Amino acid sequence: MSRFDDTLAAHRGASAVRSDTSLADRNAGPGLSRRGFLIGTLGASAVLAFGLPGMAFGAADAASEALAKGRFEPTLWYAIDAQGHVTLHCTKAEMGQHVGTSLARLVAEELEVDPATIAIEYVDSDPKWGYMITGGSWSVNHSFLPLSRAGAAGRQALIEAGARLLEVDAADCQARDGQVISGDKRIGYGEIVASGTLSRSYSAEELEAIELKPASERRVLGTSGRAQDIPAKTTGEAVFGIDAKVDGMLYARPVLPPTRFGSRATSIDDSAAQSIAGYRQTIRLEDPSGLCQGWLAVIADNFSAAMRATDALKIEWENGSGISITEADILDEGRRLTQSPSRDNGALFVDIGEVTSTLEQAASAEDVSLIDATYTTSSVLHFQLEPVNATVVERDGHWHVHCGNQQQSVAVPLVAKALEVDESQVTFHQYYLGGGFGRRLYGDYAVPAALAAKAVGAPVKVVFTRPDDSRMDCVRSPSVQRLRSALAADGAIQASEHAAAAGWPTADIAPGFLGEFVEGGGKIDSFAISGADHWYALGAQRVWAQQNHKAHEAFVPGYLRAVGPGWTTWAVESHIDELALAADQDPAEFRRNLLKAEGRNAGEAPNSVGGAERLKTVLERTLDKAGWNERDALPEDTGLGVALSFGQERHMPTWVACVARVKVDRASGEVTVEKLTSVVDAGTLAHPDGAMAQLEGSLLWGLSMALHEGTEYAEGQPADLNLNSYTPLRMHQVPELDLEFVDNDHTPVGLGEPGTCVVAPAIANAIAHATGVRLRDLPMRPEALKAALGA
Repeated sequence: MSRFDDTLAAHRGASAVRSDTSLADRNAGPGLSRRGFLIGTLGASAVLAFGLPGMAFGAADAASEALAKGRFEPTLWYAIDAQGHVTLHCTKAEMGQHVGTSLARLVAEELEVDPATIAIEYVDSDPKWGYMITGGSWSVNHSFLPLSRAGAAGRQALIEAGARLLEVDAADCQARDGQVISGDKRIGYGEIVASGTLSRSYSAEELEAIELKPASERRVLGTSGRAQDIPAKTTGEAVFGIDAKVDGMLYARPVLPPTRFGSRATSIDDSAAQSIAGYRQTIRLEDPSGLCQGWLAVIADNFSAAMRATDALKIEWENGSGISITEADILDEGRRLTQSPSRDNGALFVDIGEVTSTLEQAASAEDVSLIDATYTTSSVLHFQLEPVNATVVERDGHWHVHCGNQQQSVAVPLVAKALEVDESQVTFHQYYLGGGFGRRLYGDYAVPAALAAKAVGAPVKVVFTRPDDSRMDCVRSPSVQRLRSALAADGAIQASEHAAAAGWPTADIAPGFLGEFVEGGGKIDSFAISGADHWYALGAQRVWAQQNHKAHEAFVPGYLRAVGPGWTTWAVESHIDELALAADQDPAEFRRNLLKAEGRNAGEAPNSVGGAERLKTVLERTLDKAGWNERDALPEDTGLGVALSFGQERHMPTWVACVARVKVDRASGEVTVEKLTSVVDAGTLAHPDGAMAQLEGSLLWGLSMALHEGTEYAEGQPADLNLNSYTPLRMHQVPELDLEFVDNDHTPVGLGEPGTCVVAPAIANAIAHATGVRLRDLPMRPEALKAALGA
């Protein structure tokens, strides 16, 4: 998800994670294990459809007959018309990561068509698509088998039908470039479709039995190719949510209360606004969902008028209790929770061996050191390029929402609740997103548009200004983490306890997906702790996730690219370095010795085959590329630091190693990142060019959050509302990048988020190498380093 504009250098992405209710499975779409697959002609197109769950049909059924009887769900993945054109129905959101291109390539590989010729249609919300979400770096991984098998099934059916038309044996045919070929005879897919003879059905068992191509025969996956969305975005033809228009549309800007919760306007004076041409009225948004507490909306004929009229209002407010909560309050509560973690405020995420007794013994043992450190991170804003917006129109009792969204399956019921209608009466129409980064996993911004449209009885487009967007952002919560480890004299880690406290996004946004990871350990938001279940062999190990309710009183904690690992990897990889230095060992060698592909770290099919051994492989290659063995010969105040990550989820790891080279200015405390070296094993790359863009962008945003990004909550809102004071990485601060992917044919995993996690600890470890100073708070500000250097 990389982007380079004249202001920001880091393009940002999205996020999400598993639970015991298996959101990961829902994201994969309708389960192939429960459904059959039908291929046939319907009108002038070939239709590929899944049978409804529980539907009985045999392999001998004619697909066209089944389709005609309505015994199907309309095309889920793709269709082929009489001209041979293939259209992919994409349920994912395009927000700069070129997801449609990658998914089209999965189909193209097995269907045997040129991926560049596949049209990509971003579908509207509908239950037939299954659970709709774009996050967690899941899209390619979760779509790999369904789309690949659908492509292979289509190829088989087309070969069988083509062979009949060519009057040859299907065994003598092959498919290439959208044609069925037998010797010097050939027939195009379009001609086969136009013939009306295509008829084939697959049972669920037959689908699962389909053998995909061996990697040696792939012609699409792993090869270069352009991203299909770039031309339209370059010419301006691409339509983003903020571009949406409907007939008779009015405009609105939300009038936001001082706090997210509990505030109320006691007096509204719009006399000055009435002199602004185009201004119509200011309305209270009565919200049965409880989301828009105290919100108003200014209605106007155009957005300029709505924006100026909002600024002209004179309003007196009754403040909610959150007005008194500060960033310091949230962090203080986090420190309290991590000092004595318990099930009262959270749950166990990992529980292996006798941690408590081992740590107690270590505290008094002469030959064992107890390394105890606390790490913090600040609130981080999304600052996606396109501020949130939505256009809502009601037609014949049905509500249509036009916007970009990452999780329609949460947004639809949210809007339905606010409108007090059934979910079947709400449809989200998908547009390009001008950046998602997890902000649009929550559809809260569509609610004021729906309420305003209902109140005025006309279509309404609500647009948030940048400060509006920042004030009601679902931020990445501040976090506090305490890690304690017992280190023997020989450098062996006997036990380690990790307690992390933060706001839990899922608790507010999708509470049904809280899950239990340790039997009897309580339910947990894995978004707030993933990454702490790392691949190091540490002896006894315990991880606590504590919910910081103080954060929830101030704002709605949200998903921000990589979410939990954005802070857990920071603590884990900083702590590993501290342990290595306490053991008087090289930090890279120390890590290498902890990466043992044994037990739970051995990995398993299909996603984590090889386990810790693959993480060790990327570590060793990165060290070689970065010149790790020459690090002690670096110039004064220059250092190298290493860190590892497996991305967001243990069951779907992306193996990442990063070495950062930094230069420290002792006089100012400024840190210059001169170079980032990273090697990544993400399995099969569906779209290598897109993969590299993802890696570049994620590493740069990781750098941005390490040194520059972060705000503080005070008086009900972030201290920084726009780019005059919130200062992400700039173009001139982009370091040299030396990046490499491991070439293999393992299952493709995710790339949107892993790079964001690994950079900050690599930089902190490099600063420690250059200066001997350990920084434990993100972002690492110059004033903090300068103070530490002078201490």
